[in-house]
Amino acid sequence: MVIIENANIDDKLKILADSAKYDVACTSSGVERKAEKGSMGSTSACGICHSFAADGRCISLLKILYTNECIYNCKYCINRVTNDIPRVSFTPEEICSLTMEFYKRNYIEGLFLSSGILHTPDYTMELMIQTLKMLREDYHFGGYIHCKTIPGASSELVELAGWYADRMSINLELPTADGLKRLAPNKSRNAILNPMRQIQLGIDQSRRLLGMKGGNYSAYSYTRDRLAKKEPHLTSSKVLFDMPKIAPSSPAVLHRQSDSLTKRGFAPAGQSTQMIIGASGETDFEIMSVTEALYQKFDLKRVFYSAFINVNNDDELPSPADGPPLAREHRLYQADWLLRYYGFSASELLSDKRPNFNPFLDPKCDWALGHLEDFPVEINRADYDTLLRVPGIGVKSAGRIIKARRMGKVGFNDLKNMGVVLRRAVYFITCGGKMFSNALHIDEDFITKQLINKDTLLRNNTSESSITYKQMHLFDFIPQ
Repeated sequence: MVIIENANIDDKLKILADSAKYDVACTSSGVERKAEKGSMGSTSACGICHSFAADGRCISLLKILYTNECIYNCKYCINRVTNDIPRVSFTPEEICSLTMEFYKRNYIEGLFLSSGILHTPDYTMELMIQTLKMLREDYHFGGYIHCKTIPGASSELVELAGWYADRMSINLELPTADGLKRLAPNKSRNAILNPMRQIQLGIDQSRRLLGMKGGNYSAYSYTRDRLAKKEPHLTSSKVLFDMPKIAPSSPAVLHRQSDSLTKRGFAPAGQSTQMIIGASGETDFEIMSVTEALYQKFDLKRVFYSAFINVNNDDELPSPADGPPLAREHRLYQADWLLRYYGFSASELLSDKRPNFNPFLDPKCDWALGHLEDFPVEINRADYDTLLRVPGIGVKSAGRIIKARRMGKVGFNDLKNMGVVLRRAVYFITCGGKMFSNALHIDEDFITKQLINKDTLLRNNTSESSITYKQMHLFDFIPQ
């Protein structure tokens, strides 16, 4: 371990911002808070706009580690104790100064603070809380703060951090307990899940005591509630990993109720987590089952997936010839949206017999090709949830179709104007009982070839004037 003494703040920023680039946090703020007199900064629920530097950093947040010193030896981490890399640590004053100066110059909209483990988890967490407290109370910063929880830190410190931060997160690191034990021997599953449970209970209690200052529920919860109202018999799909449910009479976990803390609520933007993909051999089905369990049991706002990068060249780690599995990461994010917004379950998308996603097709297309008995869907009659199952139709375009049908029949030209991706949808829909082309037929091999071959049939059957990109107009849907 090479500790650099007397490093200036610029040197620390270069080292610790670079060390933080492996933590994924590409989210909106998720919380609404107006600026107060005498303070600086506010947050908007959709306020974090994302720009990425060449080295992968999200520059809309000041994304740094408090320190890259670490007593742990996680085999996949660049900051593990056995690596001879330059080590530096910020002071709370330095982080506050950087945050305020960057915010004043409109470089950032908030702070993302994580850390290596310095001495002990509690010692590290205390330093991070000291920083957040100083930023909120001494510098009167009202902007967005995302704070990483240190695994193994005491429940008292986890709670205190939640009062100062907008979003809390603790990395699951690896999808399975076996993978964690093998590649991160200093961490345990309980040390990760226990604070995750505490944060969830704290958010729920804050929501009940303080209203929306406790934050809203996750997209997954809203989607499942909507489907349950429509189909009361609907039950959650079976998950592979046992994560206990929260009892309705769970004990209170919030003990600090001073006005200075409760005015923001406890972690009002919810919590998230991150998994490394491709380091420990899990299948996509295992990963999505763990993801579904996390959404069901912990009401997480997001699960992030980070393609494994072998920065340590460790013999126990894979060395993929094609580099990080970015295409696989992309498919997992697509499937994650299907879980959260479209009402799919992990067991619908994958199974033990088919444990990995098709690299050539997006997960919804792949699912549709395996369920051709449900297609074609008549655009002018199908309900909202049925429309959501059609490849090429998203949440917004499905809503637009439902609204447009009140005015009159919807045709293929109208669908294009509504944002439907026709190059995928045409194989699975009819408008007024007719398919887009007489050459189309519901056949798995035929549709698969067309989708993989960049939709040559759609292009060959579309004239320049038949489908256009233009602004929708109210009178487009009124019968003439």
